[in-house]
Amino acid sequence: MKVSNEYLIPFAGLKLGKHQFKFQINNKFFEAFEFDEYISSNIEATVVFEKKNTLLELKFSHNGTVNLLCDLTSEEFSLPIKGKINLVVQFGDEFNNDNEELLIIPHGEHQLDVSQYIYEMIVLSVPLKRVHPGVLDGSLKSEVLEKLQKLSIKEEEEENKIEPIWDKLKQLLTDK
Repeated sequence: MKVSNEYLIPFAGLKLGKHQFKFQINNKFFEAFEFDEYISSNIEATVVFEKKNTLLELKFSHNGTVNLLCDLTSEEFSLPIKGKINLVVQFGDEFNNDNEELLIIPHGEHQLDVSQYIYEMIVLSVPLKRVHPGVLDGSLKSEVLEKLQKLSIKEEEEENKIEPIWDKLKQLLTDK
């Protein structure tokens, strides 16, 4: 993974207080992580960086759209996404990122790479099941959807059909 230096925040020269950083995210960003599930993306990520005497607080947020394929129909669609995460950075003897909300970096560090946190925030804001909005509201017409609807009707009919063996078992309960 090779992400450019534009996602490095040099905090050593910053004054105490809040600082805001904005990043424009597109597919070039995801290529650095070898992630190719999005056809295209246009996302604005914001990091509110608060420098305090003994620690750093970061509030990540993003808002934008990703174009991807529907899991049901393989049709391309644009999905609006947004999300937030928080991160506290403390200084310690050695690097430790075991906790997702707490990062410990060595005392001598003077900059912080936020690319991994932006990547995780965006990827986790996209639902696991990606369904075209036209499927949900019934406006999308597709051969795949028509085939799925034909198959689902047959499944419902089979579920409604009661097998005779169950009728016999129910009769045993009522015969007592």
